[in-house]
Parts: sequence; structure tokens; C-alpha cells
Amino acid sequence: MTSAHHASGVHPVIGVDAGTATLREADRLIHALRDRLTLPAGTFACTHLFRTDQRRGVTISLTLPDADTDAGMVWQELAATLPPGAGLALGDRAHGPAEAVGTARQAAAAPPGSGRAVLYPGVERLTGTVTVADVLDRTAIEHLALLGSPAGELPGTTQVSTQDHVRPEWRAGVLTLALVPAAGGLLAPFEVPNPTPCCADHI
Repeated sequence: MTSAHHASGVHPVIGVDAGTATLREADRLIHALRDRLTLPAGTFACTHLFRTDQRRGVTISLTLPDADTDAGMVWQELAATLPPGAGLALGDRAHGPAEAVGTARQAAAAPPGSGRAVLYPGVERLTGTVTVADVLDRTAIEHLALLGSPAGELPGTTQVSTQDHVRPEWRAGVLTLALVPAAGGLLAPFEVPNPTPCCADHI
């Protein structure tokens, strides 16, 4: 599958700072928003670690595949759904306290240069064990990198144990999934489900 993501400015990107402190909290928020909002098919939802003089935490970016009509609807739903104190940013538009808007703007500007993708086209197909060819052909993931051999090509028949938790990252505009060897001769995503907080949220 060819990635539906293009450079910021072609597709609307909404930055969100809802006060989430950890990746796990941000993942839960993204899944809650997926269930509550009218997100169009092809939306990317990514997490972004940040640190300011006042605090550190995790912001979210929502990259929408369609024009501003979808962005306006999602914007209104976000403003009505998120708790008081949350910050939103979309181009010149802003909602919420200045400090939260500032970090939301950083999130909106991050993809596709950086970001950890939680929602992306094809993610629902990554359950159980799949092949490298499945990942590349059926999802928006464009590159698989085996740690220790990032430039090597993996055979399409290589099996990947997804653990139902696949979080690729934007690396210079390419949605990339880092893999490590796993039991039984399989590969598995580098990020594991429910990691210890000190490892998952280290900045």
C-alpha cells in the first residue's frame, strides 16, 4: 500500500495537547477519539514526546486525508470532546491556553518528519502473525528495519509476530517499523505492548 500521507500543508494536520503524560495515556486517548470522532478513513494519528520548562508529556497529531471540510468537522468535535485546558492547533487556528496551544503547534508541524503512528491505514490488519509482504502491501508502512541491519532487505515471506501492537515511526518522511528477532525464528516490533513506563516514555 502506498502511504496516503503527504507533506504538511497538502493535508490538514491538527495538533492536540490534552495533557497526556505518557505514551500509554496518549494511545488510550487516540483510541477514544477514534471511537468518538468522525475521523475519515486514511487518518494518521501520531504521538510526539515533548519537554518544556514547565512540563514534559506527549502530544498528538491528526493528519487528515481530505480537504478542510473534514478538518473543520474534526476540529469542532475535538473542541467539544477534550477537557478544559486542552490545546488545539490547525494552521492559524488555535483553541485553548497559550502554553498548550504552543505544544499542539509543535505536534502539528512534526509529521512526516517525526512521530510515532498509532492509527494509520491498514493498522487493523496487523494482528497475530503476518509476513513482511503483508505489512508492506496491506498497510501504510513503507519500510521495515531490522535493528542491527537497518539497510538490509527482508524477504517477503519473513514472519512478523505483531503482538497486536504495531507502532511505526516517521523517519524523514518514510513510515518505518523497527523490528527485532523474536522466539521461534520470527521477528517482532521493537516496541512491546505495555512497556515499563521508564522505558516507554523516556525523553
